[in-house]
Amino acid sequence: MTIRVIIVDDQNMVRAGFAALLAAQSDIDVVGEAPNGKVGVDVSRKTHPDVVLMDVRMPEMDGITAARALLEPPPGVVHVPKVLMLTTFDVDDYVYEALCTGASGFLLKDAPPADLISAVRVVAAGEALLAPTVTRRLITDFVKRRPRTGQSLRLKGLTPRETEVLALIARGLSNQEIAEHLVLAEQTVKTHIGKVLSKLNLRDRAQAVIFAYESGLITPGEQ
Repeated sequence: MTIRVIIVDDQNMVRAGFAALLAAQSDIDVVGEAPNGKVGVDVSRKTHPDVVLMDVRMPEMDGITAARALLEPPPGVVHVPKVLMLTTFDVDDYVYEALCTGASGFLLKDAPPADLISAVRVVAAGEALLAPTVTRRLITDFVKRRPRTGQSLRLKGLTPRETEVLALIARGLSNQEIAEHLVLAEQTVKTHIGKVLSKLNLRDRAQAVIFAYESGLITPGEQ
């Protein structure tokens, strides 16, 4: 199955470079580009991509606003793509906001080409959490500054095993690593993750990580 991608970035060279790299992959098709968030939303609505590579800082409409428009569409818009945020900085207020909005993760612009290709594939497959150590550091930094939101009450709806799985997700473990840690089949882990997301009304693993910290299940700085 071919992964349909659009690239939204205000730098022409970045768009051209990313497009050339991704288009060279047999399983990825670059179906559109845009120089800002406003155009990016329009292009996405017309082309129905699987993944949107979205720069954080752009003129006219920034990436966070555009991501929110795509991930929380108005009535009548049925296609909701995965959004992968692109940033120059590994700690950025806007990236945290984007993850809270429902973006599937973020990637540094200076990451190796292989990481970009892998990121697109991972996000398209629904894994939705990239660079876990960096993402975890960013989330813990912001959780330290924010008051608890009362999310801990929602944890009571999870079984002990589901709570354990959520904690391991928040520590950046992959499905395979969680399966090995808990001595479970990987398919069983996927089932638990699906139930966690459903019970907590979370979009994906990125939001699950944020919830785990904001609910107090994981303490900032905890390994």
